[in-house]
Amino acid sequence: MFGSGSDSGQNHTGVAGTVLMPTRFVWPYGGRRVLLSGSFTRWQDHITMSPMEGSPTVFQVVCNLTPGYHQYKFFVDGEWRHDERQPVVSGNYGVVNTIFLPRESDAIPELFSPDVPVGSNMDVDNDLLRLDAVSQISQAEIELSRQRISAFLSTHTAYELLPESGKVIALDVNLPVKQAFHVLYEQGISVAPLWDFFKGQFVGVLTAIDFILILMELGNHGSNLTEEELETHSISAWKGGKLRINRQIDCNLNSYSRSLVHGGPYDSLKDLALRFLQNKVSTLPIIHSSSPDGSFPQLLHLATLSGILKCICRHFKHSSSSLPILQQPICSIPIGTWVPKIGESSGKPVAMLRPNASLGAALSLLVQAEVSAIPIVDDNDSLLDIYCRSDITALAKDRAYAQIRLDELSIHQAIQLGQDASSPHGLFNGQRCQMCLRSDPLHKVMERLAVPGARRLVIVEAGSKRVEGIISVTDVFRFLLGC
Repeated sequence: MFGSGSDSGQNHTGVAGTVLMPTRFVWPYGGRRVLLSGSFTRWQDHITMSPMEGSPTVFQVVCNLTPGYHQYKFFVDGEWRHDERQPVVSGNYGVVNTIFLPRESDAIPELFSPDVPVGSNMDVDNDLLRLDAVSQISQAEIELSRQRISAFLSTHTAYELLPESGKVIALDVNLPVKQAFHVLYEQGISVAPLWDFFKGQFVGVLTAIDFILILMELGNHGSNLTEEELETHSISAWKGGKLRINRQIDCNLNSYSRSLVHGGPYDSLKDLALRFLQNKVSTLPIIHSSSPDGSFPQLLHLATLSGILKCICRHFKHSSSSLPILQQPICSIPIGTWVPKIGESSGKPVAMLRPNASLGAALSLLVQAEVSAIPIVDDNDSLLDIYCRSDITALAKDRAYAQIRLDELSIHQAIQLGQDASSPHGLFNGQRCQMCLRSDPLHKVMERLAVPGARRLVIVEAGSKRVEGIISVTDVFRFLLGC
């Protein structure tokens, strides 16, 4: 049934000169190893699918397919499966899923349909869509859309973000930094609220950027911080400034003296969104106390902008016509950070690195450019992978942080350190990244960013995957709220 593996993004048509459409396949039901096969591989080759960043139960792969009718099926942990939520047909290979890709001359597919479900497991990325198929939006229509979104956010509260069940991990401020590092790695998280027993309250948040700064300090030859001190130094000592770091580094997110930025269950979603943007934080603890003086606080949830965005998508899913901006291609509205074209003046540049760049260079760029992720590209600026702040916790595995030198370890090697030794996925499969095209409508981008853990999309050119820009969930909210 299967032959040798095929790389994602590969031409699976065998027809020279044929227009290809980058098509994303998604298996959202978990598994240890997920493969894809179909009529486009002649049912002989298998294509390895990779887990999405922040969503280990969701696997995806992008294939370049010819227009027309295709059948496909998933091979999950040694068992053939199909997605019951997608179109199916019975054939020589049992029940299989189907997809039809229209040609350029055909009617525009329902890419702009307001009824595309948030959890859809198939997105057809067609860069050949005519951008003038959607009429140019006026400033008045933009303001109308913003007003309706603002009204929705103002009348709904953080209580709607609370899951029916789940766990939230908090750390004691007296916990040794090294132990905290391992806890975050073992729990698969990159942020945790800090509890001060003596004060009886939550006093801050430990984030991945803390560990980046700590490792940079460890790698500083003039530093007094040693790996042995990491064993005994508490989070409180680190946050309190006992360890001196270069004053030129902006550590706004990690100022222990600043009061904790948090929210309550009855705060409006708009208030929370503005708090995210104004304080430049990625997580807001939702804390509740039934006492007038705020004693005995309860940590209910860690809110994110993605969670609020999911509420917006769910609410306007069947009434997107009331929000004209949702139908607009992202390239036609002022949103995201774009690579300037030749002759254009550059605003904030898109930070990118080659795979052989050192981990030290990547960490410095994350801090100095105040970004949460850096696309890793080849010599043609085609996307290979992405390095995120949260990837730093992987160095807790087998105490790798104590055995490396930041300037000698490449980004390629750093990502490999964080991968399971039994994982079949290599670095350069591009599947840790979540991508979109400049022609994608805003509602499609919002749906993807509403997935837990999806904090940004890399905008790529169809086919070549050349990086054209980045759009983050923060960018979306700044645009929607007019900030």
